[in-house]
Amino acid sequence: MKTELTELPLDQVRTLLAVVDEGTFDAAASALHVTPSAVSQRVKALEQRTGRVLLMRTKPVRPTESGEVVVRFARQLARLERDARAELGMNEAGEPTRVSIAVNADSLATWLLPALTRARHEPPLCFELRREDETRTASLLREGLVMAAVTSSPEAVTGCSVRALGRMRYLPVAQPDFAREHLDGPLRDVLAVAPTVAFDCSDDLQDAFVRRLRRGTGSASRVRHFVPTSEGFAESVAAGLGWGLVPEVQAEPLLRAGRLVDFAPGRWLDVPLYWQQWKLDSPALATVAEAVTRAAAQALRA
Repeated sequence: MKTELTELPLDQVRTLLAVVDEGTFDAAASALHVTPSAVSQRVKALEQRTGRVLLMRTKPVRPTESGEVVVRFARQLARLERDARAELGMNEAGEPTRVSIAVNADSLATWLLPALTRARHEPPLCFELRREDETRTASLLREGLVMAAVTSSPEAVTGCSVRALGRMRYLPVAQPDFAREHLDGPLRDVLAVAPTVAFDCSDDLQDAFVRRLRRGTGSASRVRHFVPTSEGFAESVAAGLGWGLVPEVQAEPLLRAGRLVDFAPGRWLDVPLYWQQWKLDSPALATVAEAVTRAAAQALRA
């Protein structure tokens, strides 16, 4: 950008954020208690100052790539302002600090929630969790929609720090009767036709496992059932709907109970996870990061 963000007029920055959050210029004007014309003038002035188009005038309004930079700055500025007010004792008594986190479903269902419960809640914390695939959580961070994310990307989003959490191990499992009926033969061949379970249409784990067996080619069967919850996914595989890659911590009790079998012993798929967060001197964010990192060290593989 041609202008340092610290030189940007704060009323214009806050107005851009309001337009993005509210979806339209009229709604932003209502939220800011100004006229739609004033909102439009502030946004145009900010675009002239940066020399960039910051908004796509769609319904709802969406930020451009340059607009996302300013939006992220606006959210970080608001966070710093709230933290400063809290340290100065200017917040209402008991007013909580809200921490927004993007997280993949399997982490949410296994180890993250216990980590958040162990985080120090003084001052009070409120969590806003947004569930997204680990390959896409970084995009929410990039857009400024969350303050932190559990992601599979080791490359830090601009303005963020990144640290390794560990590897989540997935085991190839199936219900015993299903395995006998559909998985009797060379795995590289039978997995290409046997029904499988996937989280959603973006879930590539089962395909990745088959490609590993077939030296980089092929995919899992097109006969696949979409089950978009972590717990429901594991139960669907245990019920015999199809085979799937289940997180080790969820698979182990089902394996011990005989409801699942590991049909490829010694083979698994590890997904590295990272914690990315805004580079802010925020006590609340630091507290959460410490709790998450500590819990990941216990729950994930090094």
